[in-house]
Amino acid sequence: MAAYRNLEQHLDPELTPKRILALDGGGLRGVLTLGILREIETVLRKQHGDDPDFRLCDHFDLIAGTSTGAIIAAALSLGMTVDEVYGHYQALGNLVFKRSLLRWGALRAKYDAKEVAKALIGVLGERTLDSAEIRTGLLVMTKRLDTGSAWTLTNNPKAPYFRAGKNATTIPNGEYPLWQVVRASTAAPYFFDPESIKIGRAAEGLKAVRGDFVDGGVSPANNPALQALMTATMAGYGFGWQAGADRLQVVSVGTGKADPEVGHANIVESRAALHAVLSLKALMEDCADQVEAIMQWLSDSPTARDIDRAMKKCGPPLGGQPLCSYLRYNVLLEKDWCAAALGEKFSRKALKALEAMDEPKNMPELDRLGRLAGRKLVKAAHFGGGRL
Repeated sequence: MAAYRNLEQHLDPELTPKRILALDGGGLRGVLTLGILREIETVLRKQHGDDPDFRLCDHFDLIAGTSTGAIIAAALSLGMTVDEVYGHYQALGNLVFKRSLLRWGALRAKYDAKEVAKALIGVLGERTLDSAEIRTGLLVMTKRLDTGSAWTLTNNPKAPYFRAGKNATTIPNGEYPLWQVVRASTAAPYFFDPESIKIGRAAEGLKAVRGDFVDGGVSPANNPALQALMTATMAGYGFGWQAGADRLQVVSVGTGKADPEVGHANIVESRAALHAVLSLKALMEDCADQVEAIMQWLSDSPTARDIDRAMKKCGPPLGGQPLCSYLRYNVLLEKDWCAAALGEKFSRKALKALEAMDEPKNMPELDRLGRLAGRKLVKAAHFGGGRL
């Protein structure tokens, strides 16, 4: 049986190369992510001698996720296969995203967050962020709503706030329940209520402190690839990994990019709610494009695409030397792109329907589209025969 890195070795900056897997937010469109991940898992398993015990957490030293990507990241970090995650995902989608005339999204959250919590506890159990059962590095993006600050939560023991300081009243990040951290990352405004996490203990007349957290996609890191790169290489985060195209690879997987020419799907409530949601969605799309542009600018990327007519593929690398190898796999929900890249013909109406982030009936088609994209876009050569 092949020998794989344990958690300590995954985090050890001296053991290179390092590999990061970054997973976007996007509601139930995370099924598309899983379709692409199946092909990545297949390719990497072959490069590891077709070992049936191989898991993506054996190859990647850090798995980062935002929102729906956080659910997938947490499950993969515990050693689940992509098929196992998909099974849980189907159950979660059908349980959580049930329409109700009592919930319109304008006056109260559209869906019941208690059902999300129940589903996540069923998958992740009562583990905390410092659980020894997490087999590789894990990063979850969320945002503290009451302070407006984005939180990058990891299971790195050297990260700030992971352990309790002397006489500290704050609760260290490592003690946060894993399911609650993931639930916080998925608390998309309009769809779900915020998640309240106890972050400080009562002491000397002071009340216990709770933070209200919402979806990490409400920060610039709905695509967490750039934040993961920063976390791994900036001294302040405590990872201390080395940069360089031969030492660090970032693999980023999306949930499908909407076509701006076909409008927006699945929003039927009041005009005010419509404008609020569409404005937030547009901002998230802008941030996603900027993250992708910066990642291409900093890297050596065989999958780079033209971001726009001016930037094109965003080269040459900033400073002349790439900071990492970068792979980006995503589906552009555009008629012409699907025909050219995937060999599939879709009507604009069909693609518009797939844009919805909360439609369980889309899951089979999103899964099929993700698998197809994986077969068309993922190449064994991208992973350097297992060397990177």
